[in-house]
Amino acid sequence: MNNSIHQFRVKNAQNKEVNLADYKGKTLLIVNTASKCGLTPQFDKLEKLYQEFKDENFEILGFPSNDFAGQEPNTSDKAAEFCKLNYGVTFPIMEKIHVKKGEEQHPLFTFLGDNAPGLNILTHPKWNFQKYLIDKDGKVVDYFIPTTEPDNEKIKSKIKQIL
Repeated sequence: MNNSIHQFRVKNAQNKEVNLADYKGKTLLIVNTASKCGLTPQFDKLEKLYQEFKDENFEILGFPSNDFAGQEPNTSDKAAEFCKLNYGVTFPIMEKIHVKKGEEQHPLFTFLGDNAPGLNILTHPKWNFQKYLIDKDGKVVDYFIPTTEPDNEKIKSKIKQIL
């Protein structure tokens, strides 16, 4: 089996297909998001992180999900609009998907959870704002639990290491 996220195709919030192979050579932070969560203010720090590193082949992809306590009631396009209007988000917000481990889990998040280093029980999203760090070859090099703030030095130093 291919051990890179570049094998996946997803849709953006406007329902257009996105081939993750288009991100070859870029460092990515993939995050499952929600607009009505106590952690939603992380969008502000995610955007700051994006602004800090975007000129160094760094990208953030946000995937809205309603899997945890119904905290993303919006449609994909409304979720993206919310991020832009309330937090000035300029990084791509993708289509709303299921990220929680189980039958409905999107194959990308199955892959991320199964391939993140660490105990499998911890690597799959347990809440909104789980973050996965992907290297230029599309490999999952680390993950950060939802309560790890995007401006945490651990995240920044890991990004700097692989840029």
